[in-house]
Amino acid sequence: MEQLANIDWAALAPFIAIGFAAQMVDGALGMAFGVIASTLMVGTLGVAPARASSAVHLVEMFTTAASGISHVWRRNVDWPLFRRLVIPGAIGGVVGAYLLSISGDAARPFVMAYLTLIGLYLIYRAFRQPPPPRQPRVVAPLGLVGGFLDAAGGGGWGPVVTSNLLIQGTNPRTTIGTVNTAEFFLTTVISITFIFTLGWQAFTTATIGVLIGGIAAAPLGAILVSRVRPRLLMGVVGVVLTLTSAWSIWLAVR
Repeated sequence: MEQLANIDWAALAPFIAIGFAAQMVDGALGMAFGVIASTLMVGTLGVAPARASSAVHLVEMFTTAASGISHVWRRNVDWPLFRRLVIPGAIGGVVGAYLLSISGDAARPFVMAYLTLIGLYLIYRAFRQPPPPRQPRVVAPLGLVGGFLDAAGGGGWGPVVTSNLLIQGTNPRTTIGTVNTAEFFLTTVISITFIFTLGWQAFTTATIGVLIGGIAAAPLGAILVSRVRPRLLMGVVGVVLTLTSAWSIWLAVR
């Protein structure tokens, strides 16, 4: 109780709000936690980019666990698809974490341009009569690339994997739930690398605040995704993907 009394809740409050907002979007759409949290921390609160990145990855180790449990509880997970994603994703994350010395910044604008086009296509698909859901053909390579980009490039699992599975015709609700659940294992691998590199002092005020907000929002995102119509969900995914990718391109080229 004494430790709780010594917490500066006024300093934590902005980070709790950021974590809550970012996780609500990520839990409902299967993407954008890192982009939203990092952008708000750097752009509005003045957190250094490197510290914001480490904070986001450490927080995601916990928020993806809470989000995954919530999606399993709401029956939003396609378990055969989960098994095809999780191992390649973890391998990609390990490789990316060990190759962080090779900067992913040069390729990032091109990846974001590709994701912007994918987002626009998803918006277009949302206004058409959707075909019946089908099993995706390209899964393991997608998980490998998504895991690598997330570790080496500072993010990318949700935007790359969720959007490409939707392009292949998967059900939006179970795709988002499955990708969120698999992300826990990927993020754990990356977070362990950060802990070994930075030590437990990486848990700053920013990390703790975003963690509190993210865990609080995780169950709400899973409930939302189970109740929204698939076509609307696909359209919102397309809008968020387009806006966040275009914003990343602008930051990279300005």
